[in-house]
This record gives sequence, C-alpha cells and structure tokens, in this order.
Amino acid sequence: MEKYLLAFDAGTTSSRAIVFSQKGEIVALAQKEFQQYFPRPGWVEHDANEIWSTQISVAAEAVIKAKITMQQIAAIGITNQRETTVVWDKRTGEPVYKAIVWQDRRTAAYCHQLQKEGMAPIIQQKTGLVIDAYFSATKLKWILDEVPGARAKAEKGQLCFGTIDCWLLWKLTNGKVFATDVTNASRTLLFNIHTLQWDADLLQLMNIPPQILPQVKSSSEVYGETHAVLTPAAIPVSGIAGDQQAALFGQMCTQPGMVKNTYGTGCFMLMQTGEKIVHSQHHLLTTIAWQINGITEYALEGSVFMAGATVQWLRDGLGIIKHSADIEALAQQVNNTDGVYVVPAFAGLGAPYWNPEAKGMLTGLTRGTTAAHIARAVIESIAYQTVDVLKAMEADSGIAIHELRVDGGATANRLLMQFQSNILGCNVVKPAVTETTALGAAYLAGLGVGFYTSRSEIAALWQMAQTFHPQSSTHEIQQLMAGWHRAVNATIYWANHS
Repeated sequence: MEKYLLAFDAGTTSSRAIVFSQKGEIVALAQKEFQQYFPRPGWVEHDANEIWSTQISVAAEAVIKAKITMQQIAAIGITNQRETTVVWDKRTGEPVYKAIVWQDRRTAAYCHQLQKEGMAPIIQQKTGLVIDAYFSATKLKWILDEVPGARAKAEKGQLCFGTIDCWLLWKLTNGKVFATDVTNASRTLLFNIHTLQWDADLLQLMNIPPQILPQVKSSSEVYGETHAVLTPAAIPVSGIAGDQQAALFGQMCTQPGMVKNTYGTGCFMLMQTGEKIVHSQHHLLTTIAWQINGITEYALEGSVFMAGATVQWLRDGLGIIKHSADIEALAQQVNNTDGVYVVPAFAGLGAPYWNPEAKGMLTGLTRGTTAAHIARAVIESIAYQTVDVLKAMEADSGIAIHELRVDGGATANRLLMQFQSNILGCNVVKPAVTETTALGAAYLAGLGVGFYTSRSEIAALWQMAQTFHPQSSTHEIQQLMAGWHRAVNATIYWANHS
C-alpha cells in the first residue's frame, strides 16, 4: 500500500491541505477561506475554532480528492501563519478570546514603552527579534490583562497559550499534546534562541506566568498521534515549522548562505546561517530555521512590506490595469522606465531603512512618461527592495549570495524574475513545486517518522523548473541602483522634513 504525506498549511486568510507523494509531488490540494475580523482600526482577529474546522475539512477533502484512504497517510506536517496568538481553556478546549493575528497593532503603545525603557538591546540579544506588536508575547499579555479572569486562570495553570501550530496539534491529539516547535517559539519574544528555553527574565518583564506556555520540541519528531480525528486510525503528527521556515526547508536551503525569497503581498527573505547565530546590525531578524536530530540551525530574515501589494495599488488605486497579471504585458511595452522610480513606502520603509513615517513616492516623471513606464517601475521596485535586504544579509553574515531560490505568486512574472537576476548579479532559481511552504512541512513530517532517511535523500528530490541568469553590465546595474537609492533618499528626506 503506497504511503503519502499530508501537510496542513494554516495561512492568514485560508486553511489549505496538500497530499504529497514520496517524491514530493502534489497529489491533491484543498483550500477554504475563513473570516477576518477587524473590530477596531489596526486590530485583526480570527476565530480559532473556525481555523480548526476549516483545516480539518480541507484535510478530509484533499485525501478524498487524492483517491486514497486515511490509512495511507504516513504522517501529518503542520505549517502556519506565525505569531498569531491563541489562548484557550485547558479543561473545555474553548478559546477565551479570538485569535490575535500577526498583523494586529493593538499593542504598539506597549512596545513603544518597552523601547523607551531601553529594553531593545536585551530583547534582541536573547530572542534575535526587534520589539514590535508583530510578535506573540505582547498579544498574550493583552489577553491576560484585558479578558476578565484570564490572568487568575493562567496563574492556576488552567489556560494554554499557543501559536496556530500548537492549537492545531492540541486539537488533533484531542488535548493530549500541548507543544510547539522551536521555529514558532522563536517568534514569540519570550524564547531564548541561545539556551533554547522560555526566558525567565522576559516572562517576568511582560508578567506572563510560565505555566501557560507549551513544551518546545524540535521541528521533526513524533509529537503525538491523531485521536479519533479524521479517522479511527492513529496518524502520527511529526513535522512543525512556521511558514517562512517551512518554505526555506521546502526550497532545500540547507547550507549556510542559501537564500529563499517568497514573493507575495510582501516579500519574505530568509538566509540559512547554519549553527551560527548572526545578530543583525541592519535591522534584520535572527530566527531559528529548524531543529532536526538535536541540531539547531538559524536564519536571518528580512521583509519587504510592499511587493504584490504595489501591483494591487496599480490595479485598484490607479486603475492602470484590470488584473494583477496584466502588469507584465503593459511593462513590456517599454524597454526601461526612462528614469521613473516608484518607492512603495505605503506602510513606511522596512529593512534596512526602518522609517515608519515614510510615504510612497513616484519620481522622475516627464511629459513622455506613460502608464507602461510606471508599471515597469513598480515591477522594478520589488526587485530593488529585495536587493537592499539581501545586501544587508550579506553584510551581517559575511556570506556572499550565489543564487536566490524563489517562490510565491509573483514568480510567474518573468520580467520581474529576469530583472531580479540582472540587478542581483546572480542566478534566480524557480523550483518545479512552488508550494514550498506545505512541502517543507511534509518533508519535516516524513523525516520525523523515517519516511525519508536523511536530508540528502530529500535534497535529491528538489527540482528546478527555470533559472534566470544575469544579463546586465556592472555599469548599468550601478546606474540603476544609484537612481533607486536617490529615490529612497528623497523619500526619507520628505518624511524627516514634514
């Protein structure tokens, strides 16, 4: 009887499940969106029970579509939207409040207060992170402070806190396993990435009772088995990683210096740094890549806020294109931008500038400027921002980048991929399976049960679909990058002199 792997991909807007063959090929996929709640400006919430019900229904649907039985599932792997925070009652299994999503900004003032108290260097040293409302700890503190009775129950050991992976694992095992993996723990602002323990000083600082926290395990081991869920048979759950780390593993970036970039609404870039913790001097995050067989490996992470979102602005805000996919054909009507630059600082400037006051800028316009020039400038802005973050990674790690592995929706844009290769001066490589996040979770699960014997066995499965080679002269690249940095400097000047 042929065996398969089932990946749970718990995203921010939808739950997905994918059945993979032993060769790492997609056999079947199912997806269901769930509701987004915006109770106040800057607040974003999910219903944790709805995440569970949609996730379990797509898992059943994917197995049915694959025309296999549950007995043929060798293991389940989980990958998830990171930082989203769930607190539930240990006895009833009911959440005490809606899940607070990673995008939620309600704790920004408290984060600002911590910065003013000079906590940033200590927190960065221990966790590898910057103080921001993005991470889980301040969301957890808010629930304990604001939900009536929550803190008292937490102190009595009656509540559980977890990220989405932890919640799904608890539900799958019918409350028998309360655990998370190191990658998700490393995104909470409470986990010490050196000692690999919950940090007593940080728990005290944020007034969080340790008994609310899950056990932290590796990214690839048998955490437990499904208990009368999906099937009477017990299926091992044996792989967990946060979405970006899972994508790094799915892209088989297993050597120091290997980098992947996911092009979505924003871009998430991770560079594997091996067993070495690299603390960033350029406002990047240091995070745990994974822990397998007792060995912990680390990564540098940088985010570009506006990638696909800038294309959506062209479509919805300016009405220059009807569909996002139309941008490539429009941009190809011209050979270059004719000196036009778009700095898409719609949500401030991210790494390596970190100017939250910055606003977007369109510069270099002449009477000859057309919609095609602006479209091309938008495509190029995604590549320029990626280069800025990658150069910061090179500077932090001392490792030169030789190749960029790419995934995500915008990789369908050949113009963007070619320009990215030109401006980086290295190969840009697109894999055959672009569902790298779910694939990474499946691979980790497979390793956890011996479905695969080694990482090298998995690495041999990784297949390239397309490679883009650099085609520009050094002089041309220097000129283009100089123009981009002038535009960024103008944006920063404008923000600082308002």
